[in-house]
Amino acid sequence: MNDRIGPSISMEKRALFWILGLAVFGLLLYVLSGVLVPFVAGLAVAYFFDPVADRLEKAGVSRGLAAAVVIAGFLALAGALLVLIYPLLQGQVVGLIAHIPELIDAAREQSAPLLETLNERLSSGQISDLKGTAGSYAGNALGWLGGLLQDVWSGGLAFFNLLSLLIITPLVAFYLLRDWDRIVAHFDGLLPRRSAVTIREQATAIDATLAAFVRGQASVCFVLGIFYATGLTIIGLDFGLLVGLGTGIISFVPYVGAGIGMLTGVGIALFQFPETTSVIIVAAIFFVGQTAESYFLTPKLVGDRVGLHPVWIVFALLAGGALFGFTGVLLAVPVTAVIGVLVRFATARYLESPLYGGEGS
Repeated sequence: MNDRIGPSISMEKRALFWILGLAVFGLLLYVLSGVLVPFVAGLAVAYFFDPVADRLEKAGVSRGLAAAVVIAGFLALAGALLVLIYPLLQGQVVGLIAHIPELIDAAREQSAPLLETLNERLSSGQISDLKGTAGSYAGNALGWLGGLLQDVWSGGLAFFNLLSLLIITPLVAFYLLRDWDRIVAHFDGLLPRRSAVTIREQATAIDATLAAFVRGQASVCFVLGIFYATGLTIIGLDFGLLVGLGTGIISFVPYVGAGIGMLTGVGIALFQFPETTSVIIVAAIFFVGQTAESYFLTPKLVGDRVGLHPVWIVFALLAGGALFGFTGVLLAVPVTAVIGVLVRFATARYLESPLYGGEGS
């Protein structure tokens, strides 16, 4: 009897230990979310460029020098892109803001016939209810957008936090990249010996998933951003550079990014171009980009190892932002990837257990 109770109690204690550990981690993440942004960003940079540092180290370069070269190259590339693109983006952002009243007036003129038709076919009570509903949704949307902008400003783009991103993130990335192998070895040494093999297997699966998504999807977003920005600029679409790069950035959410970009680009084209040919060309640019992403870029650069459904990615981003602010947005996809790997592992164990097949299986 004692032989049965002992392992059972041990299992309960181990489960309680992991649950308490996750609870403490979540609590610390919630409390410190406002100051964790540069550290999470530095961790992401170090993880992204760790293979590059490994190759330099295999070529005979010391790990510290390899980390310094990688981070310096990253900062130089980011600075060069910022110097080249920022003046153009600044002009387009200012121009878009200045054209918003004109776009609203044009939308009002375009919708005037539809409003007249509604006035003729609907009763006054129905129109009043429709206006009230529309006003309620508009108020909720503006309130949500205002709250989001406030969170972004207070959590990620305030002056102090922006300064910390520019200064602390490179330092964190350098030290993590330099000591990456030591950190991994240290945590490996802390693993419980009875479960070390299983934990290493799942950590390898998690690393493969994150590498496929983070590194692969970043490459996909970069290629799509260049393609959309170039195509829309050549066709002469107003704010084409801004729309194209923005679409590329949010393309890490499959289909959603391309859908938002197409709606924005085609909407601007409808008000800008008098002929339908240019509007069709703008839509065709997004269609070609989405087709290339689905059938070539994502299969080649990301592969089928990710296993993250677009719905889960959208949910993770919203939940992470609501719970932990901008830090939660940065951690949303990696945490979801980890949960996905663990759920698949638990499902496989369940399918092999008597709970699924019965005592006789």
